[in-house]
Amino acid sequence: MEKTAVKGASSARTTYVAEAGLIAAVYAACTLVALLLLQGLAWGPVQFRISEALTVLAVLTPAAVPGLTIGCVIANLAAMVINGTGALGLLDVVFGSAATLVGALWCHKFAQNPKLAMLGPVLANAIIVPAYLPILLQGLGFYTIPFTTISLDGAYLPMYLFGLIATGIGEACVVYILGTPLLAALRKAKVFSK
Repeated sequence: MEKTAVKGASSARTTYVAEAGLIAAVYAACTLVALLLLQGLAWGPVQFRISEALTVLAVLTPAAVPGLTIGCVIANLAAMVINGTGALGLLDVVFGSAATLVGALWCHKFAQNPKLAMLGPVLANAIIVPAYLPILLQGLGFYTIPFTTISLDGAYLPMYLFGLIATGIGEACVVYILGTPLLAALRKAKVFSK
C-alpha cells in the first residue's frame, strides 16, 4: 500500500513538472512569435501580448502558475536580446514576470469563477506594467506619451495613467476574447486534470 502511495505521489509530481514545463515553453514561444509578428504590440505602452490568453490555464491546473511565470521570464530575457534593451530590459524581466505571477495566482485562486479569475491577469498587468514602462521607454529613446505630444519628462503620472488604461484594455481583450474560447475548448477536451 505504501509503495502505491509513493508511486502515485511521484507520478503526480512528474505530471505537475511536465505540465509546468510545457506551459512555460508554449507561453515563451507565443510571446516571441508575437514579438516578431506584432513587434511593438507585444511590448510597449499598448500591449496585445497574445500569450497572455494562456493565463486561463491557471483555472485548469496549478502547474500553470509556475509555467506561465517561467515562460514570461524566458520570453522577456529573449526580448532583451532581440530588442537590445540592455540592463533596462531587466525591469520587464522582473516586474513583467511578477505581473504574470500575480495574475496566474489570482486566476488559480478564483478558478471556480472563470470571469472573475480572468480579471486577475488584467488587473495585475494594468497596475504593474505601467509603473516601470515610462522608465524603460525613455531609456529606449521614446520621449513622448504614445499618440500624443506630451513629453515623458516629468510626466510620470500621465504616462502611468495612459499605461494603466492601454495595458488594461489590451490585456482584457487578449484574456477575455482569446482566453475564454481557449478555456472552453480545453475544458471540453479535458486536457488538464486537477
